[in-house]
Amino acid sequence: MKTPDAAPPLLVALLATAGGAGYVPGAPGHSGSLVGVGMAWLLSRAGVPIYWIASAGIVGVGIWASERFGQWSGKSDDQRIVIDEVAGVLVTLGLGSIASGAAHAVRWPFRWPELLLGFLLFRLFDVWKPPPVRQLDAGVAGGLGVMVDDLAAAVYAGLVLAAVIRLGLVEQIQKWVTG
Repeated sequence: MKTPDAAPPLLVALLATAGGAGYVPGAPGHSGSLVGVGMAWLLSRAGVPIYWIASAGIVGVGIWASERFGQWSGKSDDQRIVIDEVAGVLVTLGLGSIASGAAHAVRWPFRWPELLLGFLLFRLFDVWKPPPVRQLDAGVAGGLGVMVDDLAAAVYAGLVLAAVIRLGLVEQIQKWVTG
């Protein structure tokens, strides 16, 4: 239920807004995605199993927190909810690494070129919303609805990232930037 004069429960707000990143004016989705990049960088240092366990946990907690924040605000997909962007970036980078194949796999921990490309590709697919992402965004309600379209966009972004990795373009970008 919407309570406009009261603040949302602190734990719900911290989780749904990724520690407050969702309150950044004009760019909450970008700021939430940047939180995801930071988390991906840290989690990739813990190894592949921990990365995926934590990512799954963030999806589960994100569904719960998004549902509660949406109930509080009266908007089921309130723009301040950015835990879905965090999860989307994590899935993009993890899937990009796995789908690229063992011979071309992203090094764990992630390097800056993978992090940058994962961020850019996820933002592209999250904003563009190619089918069925747009249909999922419109057709699924509640906390699951908040998360599912970003996870679908992350699958697209992760597969493109995997192709870029397999083609050796990550190393080319790194050489071009670092000289």
